[in-house]
Formats: sequence, structure tokens, C-alpha cells
Amino acid sequence: MADATKRLPTNIAGNFFVDATCINCDTCRQLAPKSFVENGEYSSVYRQPESEAERYQAYQALLACPVGSIGALVPEKAIMRAATESFPMLIEHHVYYNGFNSEKSFGANSYFIRHPGGNWLVDAPRYMKKLVDAFERFGGIAYIFLTHEDDIGDAPRYAKHFGAKRIIHRADADAQPDAEWIVDGLDTVETSPDFRIIPVPGHTDGSMALLYRNRYLFTGDHMAWDREINGLRLATVYVWKESALRRSAERLLEYPFEWVLPGHGDRVHLPADRMKGELRLLLARRAAKKSLYAP
Repeated sequence: MADATKRLPTNIAGNFFVDATCINCDTCRQLAPKSFVENGEYSSVYRQPESEAERYQAYQALLACPVGSIGALVPEKAIMRAATESFPMLIEHHVYYNGFNSEKSFGANSYFIRHPGGNWLVDAPRYMKKLVDAFERFGGIAYIFLTHEDDIGDAPRYAKHFGAKRIIHRADADAQPDAEWIVDGLDTVETSPDFRIIPVPGHTDGSMALLYRNRYLFTGDHMAWDREINGLRLATVYVWKESALRRSAERLLEYPFEWVLPGHGDRVHLPADRMKGELRLLLARRAAKKSLYAP
């Protein structure tokens, strides 16, 4: 729970606040951008939510915060209860954002896919009874796709509870040495007509993306939407190899997709041709940056 005595001075006065335990993971800014903003090394409340819809989003951010850094001096129990029930949160069709981000993965987003051939968890949130109950109602979890070694979260606990197969690349398998399915090499793995596993080394040696129905691309920390430049961006911190990161992005031009669903950063939905255009713009920016610093 957030501590009002540790309330950051950068918060505007009012009910909601962020305390000094914030790890600046961006979760709250994604869920309630009208209330939270990055301020130095932390998030803070720059505008108190006014409408019920804005307060609902702020409570979603409070609940999803991986370290419990967001507080409300006077909690509104009915809205908080509704916000709790909103997770897993439907994105589109049978794809959900789980909420309850995990500190173990520095607040990375995780996702759930309902599928008749077996449900998929993409990376893992905190182990919460609320989520376990929801996943059980949806028919359990057959596969846990781990995009890379950093965003494991509570995957082992979910795997044990549901008897799910964890999928990870061999280059990152030290993070889950007992994983049930190890992916090798750089070849795309088509697990069924609906799912393709695409190795995208760069952020880590074993980073992978999951393409679902040629529409939803789960990218881990490889690629996300950047609200500041209003465009796609590649991983900018803890990059294993820059040249591999760029080649992996080029490889994604081979596939159609309309959604980018990242671990860190904003998700985005665009028509497939526009998405491909944004990817080309990203690659052009990276090439220009490389030439700028070339000897």
C-alpha cells in the first residue's frame, strides 16, 4: 500500500498520489494518462481525475502498479471494486491485458489469449487469486509464452497451478531452466495456423515475439509504441546487441500485424499497411542515427 507520509512533492494536491517507492515503470501512465506523468525518476499525479471514468482509470493504475506506489487518501470502494473486476481487461476479441503487473519483471505488461486449442499466457503477472479464478473460468492455461528472461514474473506458479507448458528461447533459458518447451535458433516456429513464434534477438539474446492470427504481435521489450514521438521504438536500455535488434525489426516486415502489444511501453492498433509503414519509419530513423555517429 502507498504511504502518504512518503508522498512525492511532485504530485499535485488532491486525493490520488504516488509515493517514493515508485520504480518509474510506466504502468500508471499507460492506464491513466490524463492523471499520471513521468517526472524525473518517478511518476506523479499531474492532474487529479475528475470524472468517474477518469477515477476508474486511476484506480486501475493503482491496482496494476507493481510496487503499490499509488494511493488514494479517501478510497472510493465502489469504483475500486469495479476497477478490480475489470482485470483481465479485454483488448479485442479474445485477447486480454491482465493487469496486476509484477515487480519481478519491473512492471511489465502481460496478456492472456483465449483459444479453443488451449489458452495462452504471454509473460506473467503477479500470482493473484483474482486472476487465477478468471483464468479457470476461461478454461485454464495451456501455454505460457515467455518473451525473454526479464519478464518471467510469477510464471512458475501459474505453470504449476494450471499444468501449463512454459516456452522460452534457449539463449534465455537460464531464467527458466525447467521450462517445458525450449525454442532453438532463429527460425520462426509455427505452432498452429494461429500462432507463430518469431525469435527477435537484440534486447536479449533470446528475445522472442508471438504473432497471433496475423493480427496481434506480442513483442516483450523488443518493440513498443512511443507516445512522445508518436511512433514505434525499439528497446533503448539493456540492449544485448544493437545490430541484432535492428535485424530483428527488419525481419518483422515479413509479417502482417495490426497490434503491437509490448511488455514495456504503449500498445497500439493500426491498419496493417499503416503499421508496416510505421515499422519502415522506425528503421529509417535507426539508420539515420547510425549514419550520424558513423566515423
